[in-house]
Amino acid sequence: MPKHVDPDARRQQVVDALFRVVVREGLHRTSLRGVADEAQLNIGSLRHYFASQQELMRFAMQSMIDRVGGRLLERVEQIGDLGRRPRPEQLRLAAELLAELLPLDERRRTEVAVFLDFNAAARTDPAFGDLARKVAEGTRWLLRRILARLDAAGSLRPGLDLDIEAERLAALVDGLGLSGVLHPDLLPPQTSLDVLRTHLEGLALAG
Repeated sequence: MPKHVDPDARRQQVVDALFRVVVREGLHRTSLRGVADEAQLNIGSLRHYFASQQELMRFAMQSMIDRVGGRLLERVEQIGDLGRRPRPEQLRLAAELLAELLPLDERRRTEVAVFLDFNAAARTDPAFGDLARKVAEGTRWLLRRILARLDAAGSLRPGLDLDIEAERLAALVDGLGLSGVLHPDLLPPQTSLDVLRTHLEGLALAG
């Protein structure tokens, strides 16, 4: 009898292989054949699931968005009502949530590196533009929501413009992500996390 193959599991196998190739060689040098070799599949088997390289790339980017977004939303729900927690714990939880967007370990380093390559490609390739914008909008929505929760809990300084602060925080996270991937020797994970925590503490109400 022919071996049964779970299509979803096989697609995820291919996506994981794609991520490894992108991290190692860059998106511009990634090909269907290279991904097939990495996944230990023949090119015909890969084309059974993805008709073109563009289809594979879009599926991979959407998978990344779903993967990271799912973890972030799960953490948001775990935090619950921040107002019931002491202010230092509120800031710690917020920093830990945002740290999911930073290259602090191998898994997150891979995710950030792949995101950077896709976003760079989206600048000139309209096939990725909508997904890149989806990531940017989703990140800002998350940052605004976290700041709003901290503000509602009475932890932020009064009078802050949360829209402006969300943009400042987005710029910080983007910068830490880029530097952490390109120059991990200059910006090790702990320093990156300390910078994020210090920024949030700077927004907090004194005392």
